Amino acid sequence: MSRLTQKVIQRTKGDDALLKKLFAELEVSVPAALHEDLDDLVTAIQDLPAGLRAMAATYQLDVSMALDDLGWHFANWHHHRYCRETRWGLQELEATEVAEIYDRAYSITSQQWDVITQLLERGSDAFTDWYGTSELEATLAPLNRKLWEILKETSPGGEGGVFRFWLAYARKYPERVVW
Repeated sequence: MSRLTQKVIQRTKGDDALLKKLFAELEVSVPAALHEDLDDLVTAIQDLPAGLRAMAATYQLDVSMALDDLGWHFANWHHHRYCRETRWGLQELEATEVAEIYDRAYSITSQQWDVITQLLERGSDAFTDWYGTSELEATLAPLNRKLWEILKETSPGGEGGVFRFWLAYARKYPERVVW
């Protein structure tokens, strides 16, 4: 049973408070165990209301861009259906410019997908050793810079990253976030 309602979203003041409520709803709707199998995760989030689905699909991109870059994101979340779901989520959240950058980066990375798969099969050190001096890292660098620049911008309440798009979406379309 959903604890989040349209009225709760509409009455919640401040970005921090609303973001906490969105995270709580996602924790209930997408249990942590689902993240262990990306096929199961994608299948499960596709049954969520559009807004929650988009948030669940874009959460890891926010984490990746805060800690690493797009190349690392595609290595850590090396799953075509999940990547397409993330792209869909960005579009749904009306993060159009972010979606365009992500789509371009995914297209570039897809050309090296088999190489990355082989490296990951050998262990994360193999990817680490390869990526830092790879043509992929160099090609993604301008996209990373542009995406970091966009994600550095904040909402009126001070929230940055992909989460600022979550907040704007929830406030604009509360009916699309709840069951």
